[in-house]
This record gives sequence, structure tokens and C-alpha cells, in this order.
Amino acid sequence: MDDQSARRAFRGKIVFVGFLLVAGFYLITEHTAHFLGVLPFLIFLACPLMHLFMHGHHGGHAHNHGDSADQSTQTTTSHAQAEGQGQ
Repeated sequence: MDDQSARRAFRGKIVFVGFLLVAGFYLITEHTAHFLGVLPFLIFLACPLMHLFMHGHHGGHAHNHGDSADQSTQTTTSHAQAEGQGQ
């Protein structure tokens, strides 16, 4: 790429960024009332989405009831055996 086309590409990027800034400004100023009106509904929508996506970090809803009952029975049995041996 020669020097002139590199300058033209750089100038085009600057014009595009400027266009995005102007368009973003007008979107924010013209649609703020619409966004603020919908904001409470977005908060209510966020609740089930957070529930759905954030349960993956701690094992979800799998409770494994059989494993925990066996574990508590083994713990109780081992405590009873230890107390019996201590007497």
C-alpha cells in the first residue's frame, strides 16, 4: 500500500469514528425518555436471566439427596463407634 492510500484509509477511519460519535450522541439525546421508560422492565427481565446463567457456578439445582443422606449416616455411625470405643 502506498503512502497516499494509507492516508486515505486513515482519514476514512477518522470520518467513520466521527460519524459513530455523532450518531451515538443523537441516539442518546433523542431516545433517553424511551430508555428510562423501559428501564424498570429491563430490571425485571434481568432477574430470571441472572438466575438462569448464574446457577452454573455452584452446581445448579442438582441436590444429590441420596449422597448427603449416606454421608450423614456414615458420620453418625462413626461418631457412635468412636464414643463406644472411648468407654
